[in-house]
Amino acid sequence: MPTRLKKNRKLRGHVSAGHGRVGKHRKHPAGRGNAGGLQHHRILFDKYHPGHFGKRGMRHFHYQKNQYYEPIINIDKIWTLVTEQHRLAYANKKDKVPVIDVTRAGYFKVLGKGRLPKQPVIVKAKFFTRKAEEKIKEVGGACILTA
Repeated sequence: MPTRLKKNRKLRGHVSAGHGRVGKHRKHPAGRGNAGGLQHHRILFDKYHPGHFGKRGMRHFHYQKNQYYEPIINIDKIWTLVTEQHRLAYANKKDKVPVIDVTRAGYFKVLGKGRLPKQPVIVKAKFFTRKAEEKIKEVGGACILTA
């Protein structure tokens, strides 16, 4: 905003510029940022941010993200890992079933959101949720755990 449009232009000549004579406009009278959360702002912190101070849970020293790396995929997206031609090729074969290895696509865990087409499929993954396993077996497929 240009200076000419600021409120202070109208207040030129008025001694306190709208900030009062008694209280005075000082820099940071209550402290900067979250200062005083345990002292003069305690009521606000307790009211609007309960549990802000203190500790909870256990500490994990030398936390390595790699050990907890577990990308997920839902079963409604499993068929996107293979081509549509691949799916149709197995659609009318009774003795062969397509194998989808989700770990090769970079996913470790299969979750159970969505529906599968009524076509048997073998899914390889490191982890399956109970719902995902039920839905895969429901269409005649199988879940294979890999290391």
